[in-house]
Amino acid sequence: MTRYRVWHRTAYSYSEPVQDSVGQFHLIPRDLPWQRVTTSAVTVAPVPGDLSPDIDYFGNASTYFHVTEPHDALSLEATSEVTVTTPEYDADALGQPWERARPLHHPDLAGAWQATEYALESDRARHAPEAAAYGAVSLVPGRPIGEAATDLMRRIYADFDYDKTATTVTSTVVDAMTKRAGVCQDFAHVALACLRAHGVAARYVSGYLATQPPPGRERVFGADASHAWIAVWLPGTDQWLAIDPTNDQWANDRYVTVAWGRDYGDVSPVKGIIFTDAKTSTLRVQVDVAPL
Repeated sequence: MTRYRVWHRTAYSYSEPVQDSVGQFHLIPRDLPWQRVTTSAVTVAPVPGDLSPDIDYFGNASTYFHVTEPHDALSLEATSEVTVTTPEYDADALGQPWERARPLHHPDLAGAWQATEYALESDRARHAPEAAAYGAVSLVPGRPIGEAATDLMRRIYADFDYDKTATTVTSTVVDAMTKRAGVCQDFAHVALACLRAHGVAARYVSGYLATQPPPGRERVFGADASHAWIAVWLPGTDQWLAIDPTNDQWANDRYVTVAWGRDYGDVSPVKGIIFTDAKTSTLRVQVDVAPL
């Protein structure tokens, strides 16, 4: 069990005043069986004329905001204290054949109706033929779902290079597979496409990974980053096996879960629309995940 203070700041600046900013953010971690949120707060500056916290369709904390006064800068600063334990999984559930993790094929299994939408194609995790073929190597007939998902995770880690310059936020699964490179968001989308192309239910998870400085170095405040991984449905249960293709490991007590959905588009930390004559803007994101 580990307790963290999570700090996330997103700051925009614009070359001309913005008359109106309308947005939505997912910055507050979820309360889960293995994760307890003690405190959480988000500050938006300038102060919005409307700030409406809510729970979205997927059960995530989602807040709408509307800044109505002219501004040439906008910032969102979130701070939370979270206690995380390493998730535990039922061995029998992990040992089921992967074919049973296809809710459309087994609609009578407990939890299948909730898992179904995570087996369907989504905008950022298209069922490309390349992904189906890559996934088939791990999804050998009758292979246990825990073993198959772990094998896929390890193959992506081995075959793909982590390269921030290889892709952008709009890159597709095919882009990442062609370049065999990308960032955590790309690796998560590739894994989702590989599994869903065969009917397996899996969801995109957004959050943070607590990192440690190199030996002999002190922690640098604000040097962490948002992270993404996936969770695969364990058939007939309410458990989802969380795997991280970027780091070749199951999620443990270093992972802070903020939100989950079909893909990045459902759970992006901040998104919105501005009304302005500005031709240019800058974005700066700082994240700090500090053990307490």
